[in-house]
Amino acid sequence: MKHIFAVIFALILFGSCESDSGSFKGTRFNLSVQDTSLHNLDGRLLIMLSTNPDEEPRFEIRDDASTQQIFGMDLEGWEPAAGIDFDVTSFGYPIMSMNDVPEGDYYVQALFHQYETFERGDGHTVKLPMDRGEGQQWNRAPGNRYSTPQLVAFNPHKKSKTIKIELDQIIPPIEEPNDSKYIKHVKVQSKLLSDFWGRPMYLGAHVLLPEGYDEHPNVKYPLAIMQGHFPRDFGGFRPDPPDPDLEPDYSTRFKVEGYNRIVQEEAHRFYKLWTGPNFPRVLAI
Repeated sequence: MKHIFAVIFALILFGSCESDSGSFKGTRFNLSVQDTSLHNLDGRLLIMLSTNPDEEPRFEIRDDASTQQIFGMDLEGWEPAAGIDFDVTSFGYPIMSMNDVPEGDYYVQALFHQYETFERGDGHTVKLPMDRGEGQQWNRAPGNRYSTPQLVAFNPHKKSKTIKIELDQIIPPIEEPNDSKYIKHVKVQSKLLSDFWGRPMYLGAHVLLPEGYDEHPNVKYPLAIMQGHFPRDFGGFRPDPPDPDLEPDYSTRFKVEGYNRIVQEEAHRFYKLWTGPNFPRVLAI
């Protein structure tokens, strides 16, 4: 089942799939970005419909039964200030056709997932969304434009006026993590990757130093490497004690109440073990 959801997400977010919308007569959307400096954009334009007022629709697209509705269409050479009518035949998830979305009031939000053009070293030219430090999360990717959610009456079968949506927000850059006594951050340019992708490409690492590292500059340490999936920082290591005022939350993934407290407690426990007298001294990356 997870593989099916992965395919559907790929179609919605990164590719196109023709949907049979029949004779769509209902609510339509016109999208624009009022920034005259933007020209000739490539990417994926997304429309989300949500019945939940407690969270932005862009954070409510999931691979389970709690997901809200999303549609996506490809754009090449878009002039966003001129505006564009959203393609009502676009493929959707979990409901595939806009014709089949139930009539009702929805919080509507749009997002443009911007692509870059790569002149690759193998002679191919491709347009893809470059990771910008967020770990390939389209709803959090810095530079992506999105709209302020608005409540609209949606009816797929009754003729109504077109709703104009301005993508008036932009996701800000992600701040680089700061170095500390124990954790350092390095980034090096990869010649092989840069040559292949036709642009500078970097490899990054978060390094956890052993206790006494500064006092013993000539010591050679064993190296432990874990290949992470876009970790923002070295996780699970917390010199500060757990926050006594932290409001416990519920983890839907692990079905545990107060999971955030458990994370802080275990991270602090690991810090005490790591810096203790009997823990092996290694470099962890």
